[in-house]
Amino acid sequence: QVQLVESGGGLVQAGGSLRLSCAASGHTFSNYAVGWFRQAPGKEREFVAAIRSGGGSTVYADSMKGRFTISRDIANNMVYLQMNSLKPEDTAVYYCGLGYGTIVTITSWRRYDYWGRGTQVTVSS
Repeated sequence: QVQLVESGGGLVQAGGSLRLSCAASGHTFSNYAVGWFRQAPGKEREFVAAIRSGGGSTVYADSMKGRFTISRDIANNMVYLQMNSLKPEDTAVYYCGLGYGTIVTITSWRRYDYWGRGTQVTVSS
């Protein structure tokens, strides 16, 4: 049984940084794409960043490019999301998921089979 657990969320001032972690058990990241998505109250789940299996190519939502970095530690079955220059509009619950697809299709939450429970990120102005 695959389990994902996100951690690292919290309250931070605008301009600050956080690093989110996604820990997996029951399966290895090396066979899956791992994606980060977020959902703010009253809004749909939004793609943030993803890293593919194999070569580990990455893709980001336009608004996160240059601010967020996704990385993985396959040996420890961990994926990270380093978030810098945070803005109040980044406030949301952040989820990690395991899925399959191309560098284009893994930007859709529909490509993911497993999800964690999420971690809250709140950015104050």
